[in-house]
Amino acid sequence: MFSNTHQRQADPGQLMTSDPENSPSRARLQLGVLRDVVIVATLVVLGLYAGANFLVPLTMALLINVLILALSDRVIAVTRVPIWIANLAGVTVVLAGLFMIMYILGSQATQFARSINTYESQFDGAVHRITGLVGNDVTTFIRDNLVSIDMSYVARLLLGSATSLLNQFFLISLYVAFLMAERLAFRKKIQIAAGNPQLGADLASVLDAISYSLQRYVGVKTLISLITALISYSIFKALGLEYAETWAVLTFALNFIPSIGSIIAVIFPSMIALVQFETIGPFLVIVLGCGTLQFVIGNFLDPAMLGRSLNMSTFLVILALTFWTTVWGLIGAFLSVPLTVCILIIFSHIPALRPVAVLMSLDGQLGDDSHARVDDKQ
Repeated sequence: MFSNTHQRQADPGQLMTSDPENSPSRARLQLGVLRDVVIVATLVVLGLYAGANFLVPLTMALLINVLILALSDRVIAVTRVPIWIANLAGVTVVLAGLFMIMYILGSQATQFARSINTYESQFDGAVHRITGLVGNDVTTFIRDNLVSIDMSYVARLLLGSATSLLNQFFLISLYVAFLMAERLAFRKKIQIAAGNPQLGADLASVLDAISYSLQRYVGVKTLISLITALISYSIFKALGLEYAETWAVLTFALNFIPSIGSIIAVIFPSMIALVQFETIGPFLVIVLGCGTLQFVIGNFLDPAMLGRSLNMSTFLVILALTFWTTVWGLIGAFLSVPLTVCILIIFSHIPALRPVAVLMSLDGQLGDDSHARVDDKQ
């Protein structure tokens, strides 16, 4: 009995002596996991950067396919037509709109790039016209900082991205056609490839969640950007602004870039108005009119229509914008939010990565469906 008591008393000591021995092994294990995560993340970033020529058209095709599906679903809900007619209508409308955008950028934007030197030579006179409005100190600041900007480089950068998309338009259209053709068969192939029916159902639910969120975002954002571009175009055309169609297209496209896109969409046409016209009136109309329009849509209409479909942290939006712009350039800025939405949804459906998804979200709420799936798995 004494020996049993002694043995029981000795056990805590053995446990205490074993903890220091296990601590270095646990620390090495954690460092090993951290090292593997860093290596994998580095390889992923390098792969995204190196494979941009292949991945960018494919990603654009996937988002266009999502927009077509959103439009075709809306057509079915309103008209009750067969699915193939709704899909055909969606493909026709979306591809025709993209072709018109590419045509405008390919024609007017080229003319603007050729005349950029003329605008630069007229810029000093334009700066003098706003001296009485903002004062000498602000005018000196504008002249010292904006004159140093190489507008030719900026124009070539924008045109280079537009020309690249124009050249890849046929490839993107080809991708979209095959994606639409394999829309129904792809779900069956996922079920077969998963092997386990439960795993197949989980994969299908993840894809459904991604598809729903992207359809809502792309559809609503396209509608809002189209409304903004049409109102802005009416202002540009009424003022007689040169290359009004180009600025309207850029307004439409730049509204997909979070935070800074709407600001840039006002700056470019307002600077052209300042150079083109002898008076400051058109400049003020564009700054106040288009600026107010962007403010109202960005702060009231956009949140009201999107709601909680994009439950992302504001800091994450800016971080994603910086990351994807660094990796894929200007096109990455347009794709930053949709790609981050996909990552957030995927993380929310994986129990080990769910805490990361909570940190990426705006309020920590990832949806009841995600909670249910994670609880079932646990």
